Amino acid sequence: MFFGKKRKESNSKCSILSIQILQYEFLGPILLDEWGPPMEKLVYLILSKDQDKFNILYVDDCEKTDDKSFFIQHPDFKCWIQKSGSEKSLYLAILPMFESSKDQRQNVRNKILSRYKPPCNSVNASKTEPEYNIRKSEEISLPQKIICLCCGSEMKAEQILEKSTVYRCASCGLSDTKLNC
Repeated sequence: MFFGKKRKESNSKCSILSIQILQYEFLGPILLDEWGPPMEKLVYLILSKDQDKFNILYVDDCEKTDDKSFFIQHPDFKCWIQKSGSEKSLYLAILPMFESSKDQRQNVRNKILSRYKPPCNSVNASKTEPEYNIRKSEEISLPQKIICLCCGSEMKAEQILEKSTVYRCASCGLSDTKLNC
């Protein structure tokens, strides 16, 4: 599989092109029609070239493919062509993640989606569920009477929190906090 154009440097060494997206070093970009299988455990970008810069059109991850027509048969291929102007303007960059899980690749994908908002991902953008639970608070039963230790007057509940209640004496202003049981 060939991912980067080799370019001869003055000291006769070859190098592979790379592009940095966020903190990740992607191999490429290469013309999409120069790609050949196989492809395994990676995050890939579909890019379009606009003069001297590349625009991210699409980001996704791949578990494994040996299919030469993987990109041409992709459901978003038409969007890529529409956004780039032609098939000859489409480029591919990859981030190999050989020892990664699907979740790790999805995490990289989601970070790029969040930061760059590629236009051809909008239809397939995964909606992430919030990582918190909403729970109903139980009814809190307050003690019948709290007596101020300073002046002996009755204290009134000033603020009821999730696990405690703040009481304040109306006579002397002393406050106290009691755990809700």
